[in-house]
Amino acid sequence: MTDSKRYTLDTSAVVAYFENEPGADQVERILGRARIGGVEVNASFMTFMEMLYRVWSRHGEQEGKAAYLRLKALPLECVEPNERLLVAAARIKASHALSVADAWIAATARTTRAKLVHKDPEFRTLGREVAVLELPFKARQRHLRSTT
Repeated sequence: MTDSKRYTLDTSAVVAYFENEPGADQVERILGRARIGGVEVNASFMTFMEMLYRVWSRHGEQEGKAAYLRLKALPLECVEPNERLLVAAARIKASHALSVADAWIAATARTTRAKLVHKDPEFRTLGREVAVLELPFKARQRHLRSTT
């Protein structure tokens, strides 16, 4: 069962927020509610790693680390791996056509009983296994959003 006051942000939702893509306003509302204690928001350790490497590979190490720090500054908890999460991710990966990273992220939402916020069509294969809030799908052009 999903708790309506818990959200797991997929990397695509974080990118949408930082780069002001369609759906950024929904992520901003969720984070705003988290700032005042209205909801719990988390992200998988894989989301943190994906943000770091994606920006690093496109814009260099310094920009990658800056993006990582912006993510760490958001009002959300980083869910670290543990045995329960590992088994859940393996089960999801074994039965769905998802990347390993997406399996970890989906498992994070499932084990924390949170709604997965994303804009990644691959998550549609999960069916009803994980509750989702689907943002408009990925845009091609992106403009970095400041969090200051």
